[in-house]
Amino acid sequence: MSKSKKKTKKTKTPLTPEEVILARRRKIADQEDVISFVSRFIMLAVVLVLLFGFVFGITPMRNDDMKPRISSGDLMLYYRLENKWHAQDVIVFEKEGKQYTGRIVAKGGDTVEVTEDSRLVVNGSAVIENEIYYSTPRYDDYVSYPVTLENDQFFVLCDYRSGAKDSRYFGPVNLKEVKGKVITVIRRSGL
Repeated sequence: MSKSKKKTKKTKTPLTPEEVILARRRKIADQEDVISFVSRFIMLAVVLVLLFGFVFGITPMRNDDMKPRISSGDLMLYYRLENKWHAQDVIVFEKEGKQYTGRIVAKGGDTVEVTEDSRLVVNGSAVIENEIYYSTPRYDDYVSYPVTLENDQFFVLCDYRSGAKDSRYFGPVNLKEVKGKVITVIRRSGL
């Protein structure tokens, strides 16, 4: 028989006890890494659900009622646990099952009037809004002026005043209807 026709058998050398132990340790370490990753992923998911379920909210702006500050399609991050409200705060609220966004112009105890000549008057003084570029027309059929707000109510107006659905349309917003205060806007429009 020639050497080329001989079949060579490779025999597997038996593993030493140290090699067997090392292989088992590697296998256990790999399993522990997977378990660690899965448990951290689950923990992160729970934290995100808690944060965005109870502390923060995120919602898109559905129309141009807050233009030019917030445009249709922009994402708004709002804080749900706010307990101090000020004039000029932008809030997300719900009225009649629909979600709206608006700016607080008056709060509990204030008296509000929108005059025939499209001026906003709070507590007898005309409000000068440097950041609002539109007049504030009165909606004749919906709210009777002047409106005196109760302690847990806000008068909310949209920045784009003409045709927007706000407190001129459905009256004061109750505190229980407020979902949160907008803390940041993520621009999605015009990209």
